[in-house]
Amino acid sequence: MKGIVFTEFLEMVESKFGLEVVDEIIEKSSLESEGIYTSVGTYEFNEMVNLITNLSNTVKIDANTLLHTFGYYLFSSLGKAHPEVIKSYSNPLGLLYSIEDHIHVHVKKLYPDAELPTFKILDKTEHSISMIYASSRGLYSLAHGLIEKCFEHFNSSAKVSYELLQEDGTEVKFDIVQNGK
Repeated sequence: MKGIVFTEFLEMVESKFGLEVVDEIIEKSSLESEGIYTSVGTYEFNEMVNLITNLSNTVKIDANTLLHTFGYYLFSSLGKAHPEVIKSYSNPLGLLYSIEDHIHVHVKKLYPDAELPTFKILDKTEHSISMIYASSRGLYSLAHGLIEKCFEHFNSSAKVSYELLQEDGTEVKFDIVQNGK
């Protein structure tokens, strides 16, 4: 997993729960990196699992809720780091529709070894989109947060519903309908 995900996660934890909680979850986790991350590095996915699990245990918030919160946070961070990508779009559905063909292509140029989820578009209208999220990591709650923040970024909102197609969250169908449309 790319280091930028780790650095942004720890920044979110610090901003929402404080530096003491960051230190505590790093100490409680068995981390090969010892909790020292660079945005361009690559780290084991299990380190993120350990950090999220220990954060959940420490702050008494469900791990999926924390992942959703992180996705929401991460959209803004990635938007600041790569504004040219988001500026290519005039609306949230256009951005979501282009995840595979544009955004992930851009990410792969920056991080050739990144393991990205896939988003298969099932149906798209002017005001809605249905897509399948697939990832061996099962971070659909993170994707859900990113989707919701995407709409907020464009001063819009949407009803986002999802259905687990695989119980472990490795395949999830998202149905998104832009509000007011």
